[in-house]
Amino acid sequence: MKIKRQAMGDYQTNCYIVSINGKDIIIDPGFGATDWVMQNADNPIAILNTHGHFDHVWSNSELQERLKIDLYTPKDDAFLLKSSEWMRDMPPSTPDVLVEGEVTHLDIEGVEVTFRHFPGHSPGCSTIEIGDAMFSGDFIFERSIGRVDFPYSSAKDMRESLKRFMKLDLDKTLYPGHGGSTTIKAEQKNAPYWINAI
Repeated sequence: MKIKRQAMGDYQTNCYIVSINGKDIIIDPGFGATDWVMQNADNPIAILNTHGHFDHVWSNSELQERLKIDLYTPKDDAFLLKSSEWMRDMPPSTPDVLVEGEVTHLDIEGVEVTFRHFPGHSPGCSTIEIGDAMFSGDFIFERSIGRVDFPYSSAKDMRESLKRFMKLDLDKTLYPGHGGSTTIKAEQKNAPYWINAI
């Protein structure tokens, strides 16, 4: 498995291309991601959103149109793809597949993908696992967590999500929506601090 990462736009939101078994999966295409994806994905099969905030979904609709592939979005964040309270000119997009449930296992053209629902930063905020990688969006960063003071955020939900995250018996590299990579194990050690801080 090969992972390409490019920070997009003023918010430096990580867009990822995961290449596995000759197929490419696009995760969180933000501002201006289309050209980079078109240049770096040889056989794209799906677009996945960790959550619905504008800086992670800006190029959804353009890539759907250009590539003719399905968009997978956590169900509880689908409404955020219609409009943004922060960026009124965000291009709206419509998911082809709504992902729901605390843990959802998907087979996308032979590629095993797992969504884990960790609300708090947003109602549908999720992580995405492919192989030995977890893409955490704005749930968990290196030594930090997603903000809970946005519209539709919930500090209570974030605390519960962090408690569940601490119990994961997984040894995977963690690729967040902003900043550099870390590991699940490393961030599990930091989680108690954030549970008490928020």
